[in-house]
Amino acid sequence: MTTTTMRLRFLPFALLFLAAPLGTPLAAQAGLRAGPMTGYSEMREAMVWLQTDAPAEVAIEYWDSAAPGRRYRTDTAFTLAATAFTARFPIGLLEPGRVYHYRPVIDGRPVDRPYPMRFVTQSLWQWRADPPPFTVALGSCLYVNDPPYDRPGAPYGGEYEILQAIHDRRPDAMVWLGDNVYLREADWYSRSGILYRYGHTRALPHLQPLLAGAHHYAIWDDHDYGPNDSDRSFRDRADTHDAFRLFWGNPTYGMPGLPGITTMFAWADVEFFLLDDRTHRTPNRRNTGDDALLGDDQLRWLVDALAASHAPFRLVVVGGQVLNPSGEGETWAAVAPDERDRLLRLLREEDIWGVMFLTGDRHFTELSRLDRPGTYPLYDLTVSPLTAGPYPTGRDEANPLRVQGTFHGARNFATLAFSGPRTDRVMEITVRDVQGREVWTWTIAASELRPRP
Repeated sequence: MTTTTMRLRFLPFALLFLAAPLGTPLAAQAGLRAGPMTGYSEMREAMVWLQTDAPAEVAIEYWDSAAPGRRYRTDTAFTLAATAFTARFPIGLLEPGRVYHYRPVIDGRPVDRPYPMRFVTQSLWQWRADPPPFTVALGSCLYVNDPPYDRPGAPYGGEYEILQAIHDRRPDAMVWLGDNVYLREADWYSRSGILYRYGHTRALPHLQPLLAGAHHYAIWDDHDYGPNDSDRSFRDRADTHDAFRLFWGNPTYGMPGLPGITTMFAWADVEFFLLDDRTHRTPNRRNTGDDALLGDDQLRWLVDALAASHAPFRLVVVGGQVLNPSGEGETWAAVAPDERDRLLRLLREEDIWGVMFLTGDRHFTELSRLDRPGTYPLYDLTVSPLTAGPYPTGRDEANPLRVQGTFHGARNFATLAFSGPRTDRVMEITVRDVQGREVWTWTIAASELRPRP
């Protein structure tokens, strides 16, 4: 067999997944391409994700930080080209309220990193103590440059050091608010292109310490689902659904009878409701029929879940802005105003309190507040962008609900810090720039999100 023949045989494999020199043999020693990343955390279970750069036999070695001499190892998994060399490890029968350290084992070799690799199990605080304080980071719109496939002109992505700034805050968890991957024109209509793009983004070196040291949850918006402003008509949505499941660590993807990525999770006494604003969405330019962003089934699930919750803060996470009535961009008011109004009406009719919205998409950050006579105000915290191009002229939008002083038109992230006793919980919002410096803060007490007497 000639060298040329070997190169032709292995060319697709190298291009799609490894970015390795042509002719790299399949038997080459596999390495860690991206991760490890910690996904969901429960009281007795947590999940770890990783991606190798070639087929490999992989496992996770872990230990309780209070007893480092006793090591455990998960069952072995195999990373394959068909699933972009990714592996997920749900690790169960842990003890609540513990800090565990871990490291990947690839083809029998432990892999260490120069930064902490850790996960935590949530505390069993109910009936025993006040809920613990904790911090969640927020961000959206992570664009990683890839010149052969980017549009001509100045690079759209930049200031990747923001990811280290988030890591430096040591959040317990991070919630990714959509557009966490930017699929390009060359990616949309092939599974191989979609998996390539997810892998290219996830392998960004600046991202790795953050992935390993906090628990990650995600929704998507248009760019990690399909083309710009994409909707339920997107031909290859089954492949992007699959890519999302392969690369993120949410506890579930969709709910019974509800396809997509919808799910929820709790951290201490706070609940997060992660919505899918693409799978059930009508095209923006449809002229007949009812406009939908969530669709009837997902909206019904959301209202049911919010009504069933006892959390002091019930945080609804969705890609596009909910409250902004200006009609600019892909706000809910612009896309499906009747559905938005239906949700707001149901919140009042069902006497659901504690609700606040967390959104991304807009390439600027702002806090919107809707005062509602006779009941509590609704807030919508929009946090965008992380590394994509900012939209500073959004300042001129006619959003009458914007809280004065909260607009920020440069790259940024936010943290939500929860503290206080069970009956008097407080959330402190802090928006920070790419260096981690404070831009503005706003405090909301849980008592503010209850109906007024």
